[in-house]
Amino acid sequence: MTSIEYAWSALGGDPAHPARLTTVTREGALPARLPVRELARACVGACALAAAELAARRAGLGDPPAVRVDDGAVAAAFHSDRLLQVDGRAPVAFAPLSRFWRTADGWVRTHGNYPHHRARLLAALDLTEDSPADEVAARFAELPSLEAEATVHGAGGLAVALRTPGQWQAHEQSAEVSVRPLVERERLDTSRARALPPLDPAAAVLLPAAGLHVLDLTRVLAGPVATRTLALLGADVLRLDAPWLPELPDQHADTGFGKRSATLDLAAGRDRFEELLASADVVVTGYRPAALDRFGLSPRALAARRPGLVVAQISAWGAYGPWGARRGFDSLVQVATGIAVTEGSAGKPGALPAQALDHGTGYLLAAAVLRALTEQSYDGYGRCVRLALARTAHWLTDVIRPEPATGPPYAGPDAWLAETDSPLGRLRYARPPVSFAGGPADWARPAVPWGSDAAAWR
Repeated sequence: MTSIEYAWSALGGDPAHPARLTTVTREGALPARLPVRELARACVGACALAAAELAARRAGLGDPPAVRVDDGAVAAAFHSDRLLQVDGRAPVAFAPLSRFWRTADGWVRTHGNYPHHRARLLAALDLTEDSPADEVAARFAELPSLEAEATVHGAGGLAVALRTPGQWQAHEQSAEVSVRPLVERERLDTSRARALPPLDPAAAVLLPAAGLHVLDLTRVLAGPVATRTLALLGADVLRLDAPWLPELPDQHADTGFGKRSATLDLAAGRDRFEELLASADVVVTGYRPAALDRFGLSPRALAARRPGLVVAQISAWGAYGPWGARRGFDSLVQVATGIAVTEGSAGKPGALPAQALDHGTGYLLAAAVLRALTEQSYDGYGRCVRLALARTAHWLTDVIRPEPATGPPYAGPDAWLAETDSPLGRLRYARPPVSFAGGPADWARPAVPWGSDAAAWR
């Protein structure tokens, strides 16, 4: 079974559909010791198949349109957060406190891109906001890795000790992750969803998600990549953020294509949220499941108030096990699961050539939503789909096998980059890699300034 067939099977897709897909494999795209190129190709390919399947359903066609996946387009898209330019300026990737630090017995990696995460990290180390990096290094050097991890986590910060693949496999969270499916899928209720109207065949293929209302409650790459993809396919995607938690500007510019952006306090603005939910077809969440439950945003609570809803959840570690309530990011999942050891050299930890867990899981999440909508068009039930970065990491490290590249070599991303004017400035960006015959080639519009739209459907 190829990696694309595996992903498509995990999504519950028709096993005949992968025959509709052709690939252009390129040596040198996303080079790594682990089969990152295969993972990336599979995630994008499965997403394109799911989009083509929904297009065929809404157009009344027998077979999905032909799908094409090019490793070059995929590699460029997986580097979209690094390839973005705003008025010629390169993006800010990681903040100074988001890095590896030596500890008394190994390494720990921290994440401090957001101001509140930086503040908690420094507080955990009894340091102040103006403390230099060498003081941070000195504090970590005094601590064993696991103690450093526990200390920062206890203060609400983000730090993960470097583990070998074997150490992760012996961890209780790994045991929980490894027995779960790549894509968790379940029915939420027995209510009929709002029927999506049939479309003219050409219109359905061009924008198979047209007419859908998607509430985007996600942050930090994987979730926004999924909703950016739904926006590409014609969905009205409204991203909601807390007014006091602005998104990082470059990250917002990269993942905001095709969407609208509004702010809403889910406590004080609860009535407004319920009005939005009443007309929503899909809700995508990217916060820790436990954090959302207290706002009545668990999948079953949402479906009880909006029968027939599709709820999509993405988390770092999964909504289960001892780490189910922990915060996490792609870089930290790589460190915990042994990926950083595998990709390291000369006794130093390494990293994947892109934030592949984030991007890959994002495309899989979009695919899961599209498949849920197609299934729903037959039986009408509400659905929930769940993915976790740690489960994608397990797929990468323990399941996927290398596949030969038989096409031309990867010569860099230039062929898959485009430029456009936007309210944020002149943007250079990676074009979408999801491609099928008659489908969209680009987003209808670029990102808008964070929080600049009304919290309302168009």
